[in-house]
Amino acid sequence: MFDFDFGKLLIFGIVALAVIPPKDLPRVMRTVGQALGRMRRMAAEFQGQFMDAMREVELDSVKKELESVKSDFANVQKDLNAIEQSAKIDASFDPAMAIHSEQSHAVEAPKDIGQSEISLTGPTLEAAREPAAEAAAPAAPPPVAEPEAAAPPRDAAE
Repeated sequence: MFDFDFGKLLIFGIVALAVIPPKDLPRVMRTVGQALGRMRRMAAEFQGQFMDAMREVELDSVKKELESVKSDFANVQKDLNAIEQSAKIDASFDPAMAIHSEQSHAVEAPKDIGQSEISLTGPTLEAAREPAAEAAAPAAPPPVAEPEAAAPPRDAAE
């Protein structure tokens, strides 16, 4: 505290013996010791109060930081919920069905196209089905001429 080393204490003791009579020396030393003890306790108390104030300031700053982190977390959680709601994915997605429906739409002729317009997507579904239907139906056999009933021979007698 006052940075007393052994040399300074020895000089202080010699001066005290020269100034203070030996009969009063124990009482003076007791009083000085008590004063030093009170000063140390006051310094420790001041240091303790200072450290408590620093902890409170740090604690307040930590509380504020924690509250800001909580509010940031709540905002992020709200944003994630909003994103989750807007990006709902249909769990019943079937890629094969999607491809089939796309192909069906590409093959079918749009209903608003007139007959004079040419479809660039290829033949219409009906045109594609007609030759298939004709090929699938067996052709009727050509009519077989029935032999005429043989007329009885004419008698010459008649």
